[in-house]
Amino acid sequence: MCVTMKQKRKILVILSNRYSPSQKKKFLELECDDQGNILNERALRSEPREARFDEVWENDDGKTSMSSCNRFKRKYRHRLEKPRE
Repeated sequence: MCVTMKQKRKILVILSNRYSPSQKKKFLELECDDQGNILNERALRSEPREARFDEVWENDDGKTSMSSCNRFKRKYRHRLEKPRE
């Protein structure tokens, strides 16, 4: 009998405003399962300092919350993304 482990991913979501670059960015940390379901959402007080995320997403439409966003762009090889093994 094969038992599959559910793998969790940590995702950094950056909410910024390309129309007003002086507006402060918001950073959210998501914990998702392998299906893409969000298990936990946490707002970060400031930009993370170390690369500890599996994926980095960004929305630059000036939205204030993740639920009001229509789409996100995946940022490949972002400096806060963990290096691939």
